[in-house]
Amino acid sequence: MAETVRTITSIDEVLQNAVARGDVPGVVALAAGDDGPIYEGAAGVRSADSDDPITADTMLRIASMTKMVTTVAALQLVERGELDLDAPVATYRPEFAELQVLEGFDGDTPRLRAPASQATVRQIATHTSGLSYWFWNKDIDRYEQVTGVPNVLPGSNDAFKAPLVADPGTIYEYGINIDWLGRVVEAVSGESLADYIEAHISGPLGMTNTTRRMSDEQRANSTPIHVRGDDGQWMATDIDWAQEPDFWGGGHFLYSTPRDYLRFQRMLLGGGALDGVQILEGSTVDDAFRNHIGELSFPPHVDTAHPELSADADLGEGLKFGLGLLINEQQTPGMRAAGSGAWAGLFNTHFWVDPTTRVTGSIYSQALPFIDPPILQVYVDFEAALYASL
Repeated sequence: MAETVRTITSIDEVLQNAVARGDVPGVVALAAGDDGPIYEGAAGVRSADSDDPITADTMLRIASMTKMVTTVAALQLVERGELDLDAPVATYRPEFAELQVLEGFDGDTPRLRAPASQATVRQIATHTSGLSYWFWNKDIDRYEQVTGVPNVLPGSNDAFKAPLVADPGTIYEYGINIDWLGRVVEAVSGESLADYIEAHISGPLGMTNTTRRMSDEQRANSTPIHVRGDDGQWMATDIDWAQEPDFWGGGHFLYSTPRDYLRFQRMLLGGGALDGVQILEGSTVDDAFRNHIGELSFPPHVDTAHPELSADADLGEGLKFGLGLLINEQQTPGMRAAGSGAWAGLFNTHFWVDPTTRVTGSIYSQALPFIDPPILQVYVDFEAALYASL
């Protein structure tokens, strides 16, 4: 018998209080167990410019929550024997072998050298290849400014000219790895990443509002990205993905709804299957929740290079990375169990899957900067209220 979506007053209050305090303009939260959705709630508006409520069917930019979808695409190819995680990336994308390591600068001239080894597909899948992101790495941000190489957001192929900032396998450094993984998926499958995901993941899972580009109807039901104005109030912006990109960014390109993405989360909770549709084998899903970075760890503190995009990251000790998922090795009392997997998106969208407690949750706003402390606290409060209700 399917579980019933129920009212959980404590979670409703978390969402409503967050909007009342002005922490978010609008927020949606969902949760599911083995038998289906158990909670769905929302508070606030789609846009600071209107009174339309935000809902679980509102179209959102899920940003880096795209990364796990791209990782699942790669894992499907691994299961078919078409992709080897331990092969060099250059086996599938020869241009990767041209990348060098950025050691520093002589004035405004980047100082580059050859990497000590060639990064593997597993290393780009786990952010241990040495690639980075401009908003969390001042060196790559400076490199892009002095050379004119763009970051990934404009959708130019030139973004793939960005160098490494460390030798493969020596650090965990969050970066454009999954954009490269998407290119590997394309090379192996012979399909564009967007086509592949629609045919093999979102389509089979019935994720009808998960798309590369919104229709006019979907856009009318979307929420814009919000930032705070000079008066401290939320204001809508026109921030969006490139609508005609050179490449589909495996790290960020998807639009979706909270209700749609919950189907993807439930597939992971269900060992790769949902409603009789098998997306991955159970053993593959189990492997994704294991530590794939060895003695390396997700850094407990990261200083932002662009405070308008992200606050400093202070996520604590003992965090590892699986395949597409941040893994916590310890449990905070009253929260997700050890061995849970999670990730997030730049515009403050978050999800986790807890295979031990058998629950998955997600919470969404559309606001910058990422992990702004009041917004991150809403996520924490939601998770605590959910587990208290189980």
